[in-house]
Amino acid sequence: MCLAVVPGDGHLDLKALARASGDRRIELVALREVTPLTGYVRGGVTALAGKKDYPVYLDETAILFEKIAVSAGTRGLQIVLHPDDYVRATRATLCPLVQGA
Repeated sequence: MCLAVVPGDGHLDLKALARASGDRRIELVALREVTPLTGYVRGGVTALAGKKDYPVYLDETAILFEKIAVSAGTRGLQIVLHPDDYVRATRATLCPLVQGA
């Protein structure tokens, strides 16, 4: 299991995530499994202070911005920070993750 972070208007490329993570194949987790696996509800999942320390893969375009907004762990609550701070806090791997990018 891993966490993928893509821009809000982007679509996750599962093949790109599989390449980045070294897996042959990646599937999305069923919605009913999100809370037991992460401790968060849909719309509030974050790599910051998660229930478990999953590997995090961040779309490489994040570093093009001075600030990014990511979930703060509650539906509707965001935290705004510099991409480098997010990478450092989550130990994220930067890689291409968006379809058609």
